[in-house]
Amino acid sequence: MNQAILDTDIYSEVLKSVDPNVARNAAIYRGFHGAFTISAITLMEIVQGFERTQYTRRMRSFLATVAVDDILELDESAAELAGRIAGGLDRVGQPIGTAAPLIAATAIVHGFDLITGNTAHFQRVQQLGHALVLANWRQ
Repeated sequence: MNQAILDTDIYSEVLKSVDPNVARNAAIYRGFHGAFTISAITLMEIVQGFERTQYTRRMRSFLATVAVDDILELDESAAELAGRIAGGLDRVGQPIGTAAPLIAATAIVHGFDLITGNTAHFQRVQQLGHALVLANWRQ
């Protein structure tokens, strides 16, 4: 099983343990790798959601949970690649927001697969010619 970054949507589902397919795949992955890996961008997106809704108790619980997982920082290489991805998608009229190119670039730079339920967005990155490997734990 390849090492992977969990996109924000999948990581959120892992924490909620609602989807049985996601829960099963997450248990297999954690058993193999010992921890989940997320981008610092995913951390930001989840904290932003808690802050927006003022769920401070849930945010504290989340921050305690995420502390045992691996968080990849956005480095210069990933930031540059994210800019290339975002600019390329803008050029062809298929933007996917700001966070998705940053997460995709982090996965590519580190050589990790990207686990996401939003494969349609990230397939656009592949169509630009970037070597992004995708998997969807919902299936």
